[in-house]
Amino acid sequence: MQELLIATNNPGKIVELQALLENLDIKLVTPAEIGVDLEVAENGVTYAENAALKAIAFGQASGLLTLADDSGLEVDLLDGQPGLHSRRFSPLPGATDADRRQYLLAKLAGKPRPWTARFRCSIAILEPEQAHLPLPYIYYAHGTCPGEIIPEERGENGFGYDPIFLLAELDKTMAELSMEEKNRLSHRARAIMNSIPILEKIFQAY
Repeated sequence: MQELLIATNNPGKIVELQALLENLDIKLVTPAEIGVDLEVAENGVTYAENAALKAIAFGQASGLLTLADDSGLEVDLLDGQPGLHSRRFSPLPGATDADRRQYLLAKLAGKPRPWTARFRCSIAILEPEQAHLPLPYIYYAHGTCPGEIIPEERGENGFGYDPIFLLAELDKTMAELSMEEKNRLSHRARAIMNSIPILEKIFQAY
């Protein structure tokens, strides 16, 4: 069976990606399962560039077909922050997801609501034979999920900013969605859905 490396060490992302890709006739592999432990400097200027950096690093280390993603939360009142720096938004050393949420809410405190926002995600897919080329060819797919930030946390599912990101049409935060709902509506789900035709084309070529 063909293998696809999910290039992330984030357990929440791994669970989501495994669920999103479970219907493909491939074996999904995590870095931990093959002994790959990498921290990739995310110094690109777009989500796509950061996803590509991760895909190349994990693809070179594994020799496997590799899928990486990068995503971020963009809040309109903060001119698109935290954006590319969503995971590094809080100034606290070793900040947790809860720290990042509280820091974001502190920045929005007193500003008029609704605090409109969106999640964005870019997927990068790298074939093994491209990994060590100076300019590897990378496939991309993208997804966006609009919503708004709310001042109180709701829900026990998800990770990151999910408990304060409201999908207004459902009156649920991302953390209140079931896995099935999230895998229909989230930015990552939409990016993965857009990447599946690319993956199927690659698998057919092998």
